[in-house]
Amino acid sequence: MKVSLVKEMRAVDRRAGEEYGLPEVVLMENAGRQTAAEMISLLGSVRGKTICVLAGSGNNGGDAFAAARYLANEGADLKVFLTGNPDHLKASPSIMKQALTAMGIAVHDLTGDRDMDRLRLALRFADGVLDGILGTGFRGTLRPVVRQAVELVNAAHCPVLAIDIPSGVEADTGEVGDAAVQATRTLALGLPKPGHLLGLGATCTGKLCVDSIGIPHELLEDEAMQQACIDGRMAAALLPARPRTAHKGTCGRILVVAGSRGMTGAAALCTSACLRVGCGIATLAVPDSQQPILAAKLTEAMTVPVPEEQAGVLGGDEALKLLVPLTEGYDTVLIGPGLGRAKVTGELVRALVRETDRPLVLDADAIYALRDNPEILREAKHVPILTPHLGEMAGLLGLSVEDLREDIVGIARDAAAEYHAVFVLKSECTLVAFPDGRVFFTTKGNAGMATAGAGDVLAGTIAGLMEQAADGMAPVLGVYLHGLAGDLAYGERAEGLIAGDILAKLPEARRLLQAGE
Repeated sequence: MKVSLVKEMRAVDRRAGEEYGLPEVVLMENAGRQTAAEMISLLGSVRGKTICVLAGSGNNGGDAFAAARYLANEGADLKVFLTGNPDHLKASPSIMKQALTAMGIAVHDLTGDRDMDRLRLALRFADGVLDGILGTGFRGTLRPVVRQAVELVNAAHCPVLAIDIPSGVEADTGEVGDAAVQATRTLALGLPKPGHLLGLGATCTGKLCVDSIGIPHELLEDEAMQQACIDGRMAAALLPARPRTAHKGTCGRILVVAGSRGMTGAAALCTSACLRVGCGIATLAVPDSQQPILAAKLTEAMTVPVPEEQAGVLGGDEALKLLVPLTEGYDTVLIGPGLGRAKVTGELVRALVRETDRPLVLDADAIYALRDNPEILREAKHVPILTPHLGEMAGLLGLSVEDLREDIVGIARDAAAEYHAVFVLKSECTLVAFPDGRVFFTTKGNAGMATAGAGDVLAGTIAGLMEQAADGMAPVLGVYLHGLAGDLAYGERAEGLIAGDILAKLPEARRLLQAGE
């Protein structure tokens, strides 16, 4: 499924009218019908129940008025409030409001303290709330009247259905200014938006549902929209069945350069993830003094001791002389987990990026080593894959995390193009940005995965799939399988899950994906 930016969804709506003869009011009617159905689903039934409807003066308010008409026909007791100026109602919302009032349903303006008291009382006895105040065009901060209404809705603690996006959430970024509706469920119209998946918007959205509202499929799948959700269907298509003629040499030979004194766990986790996701051979190159520790931890992987200038620290000319020829015997090289941030380690990482003639996956401390010289990425002989979290991405680009959050999708897309690299940006919704402009959002994962080592498992998962995934899409497939494994682990361990639980679930996640479950 595509994910649309605000300007793209507006273009889709416009084309629906111009090319298919579907005027705005028809789509609004469809949105109202589906919104009412979603409210019935949320509450079980609306007959005899009180529903508080808040509508703005834009198209989102028109959707709310249309939905209110259907809810009234189903026996709901409606309390409808207009948060915008009634003189500013657009043509289609005005039609919907007139139809509603013709049914004898009052629409109360929110202009003074007495109106707010009326809303407060309605919310006290409401069984559900329909949020149609602001739509996807919102940016910045809320008007005082709207902010007060939003705060009253959140204080009511009853089920809330948001139309298209919770009021107060910026649709392209997920940013929230001063306040936003905390929805129980959100019905995205046409397509999901980045704001449903990122930032505080992901929290405000609640359960995300999507309905086409009758927009032709061709418009919703337009190739001009370069964002998409990674779902099971897409992921399964990226994982071809393994032929019976396969052997360990054809399933991927992965060299991992990782680990340092005190951080051998990261090296073990990412190496094991390569194997658990199905690669044929995994070899771990580690500082000489740490090799016995890792050899004991890893039964199925080989370990290579690398000369060290400092005890437990990877770096120096001798290390580079060993590693560059060593990489030639492997299909993919993963660098970074647990390497540490010593100066000699950073110099080694930068040299390996320049000199290695194999696809690279760069994680953690390898990304840190490039933060003052990201242009080195352009010198890599193959398109490198980087797996930063938000702090690492911001550091690499010389930004603050706050700056990055203002436009995560745009910044990741621009960075991928500028440095000719793939960025797997880890956040509440991990996204994958390719140099050609494509961006993919995962549909798997949970808050329990916010645990040390989860990123090491992801890096190993992606590296382990490099020779198995179709069309160079190992980052996309890896993000999905890692999230699915995390969801399986969460079902058993909840917030107590650790990275090893995600690792242990990778084979089951792969099996479920291939079985279509």
